[in-house]
Amino acid sequence: MDEKKQGYFEIIKETGRFILITLLVVVPFRFFIAQPFIVSGDSMVPTFHDGEYLIVDELSYSLRDPLRGEVVIFRYPNDRSKYFIKRIIGLSGETVLVENGVLKIVSSAGTSTVREPYIRSQELMDMSVRLGSNEYFVMGDNRNESSDSRYWGPVPRKELIGRAFARLLPIAQADVLPGNFSPALTSN
Repeated sequence: MDEKKQGYFEIIKETGRFILITLLVVVPFRFFIAQPFIVSGDSMVPTFHDGEYLIVDELSYSLRDPLRGEVVIFRYPNDRSKYFIKRIIGLSGETVLVENGVLKIVSSAGTSTVREPYIRSQELMDMSVRLGSNEYFVMGDNRNESSDSRYWGPVPRKELIGRAFARLLPIAQADVLPGNFSPALTSN
């Protein structure tokens, strides 16, 4: 084989090797570990704004239970083709209670008031929702503009895609574990 053909063969071989390695690394990463998500709407303002680009950690919830305060991406229970972003407020087995506009959690440890420093304002209607096994109560940070568990009920664990792991855009607000707070529970 002359040098020119051998050079082309080497280029094709190296390109094929690069593509194969890329597929073996990127595809499993994308489908089993992380995926991109673009925020749509204002339900999570001021924490997240329309058009922000996030990376979703899909692995954590196969290793541990979701935690209160984590920002999660999930399939909307009433239309599984849609993906929503909200904050976990109530955990499996708890009761989410609103009395006189005050958000409370009732668990085996007693009743606690939820303190959320990331909320600007909220007008909450009185309600009580008992969460079953593997159910989570989620709410948007922009409570007055959010369609969430108050209106369509708990999110089953099987619908959770993952937690917001990184905000990549806008670059000025890029960070890891954006918006994750652990709301303080104050015993009543």
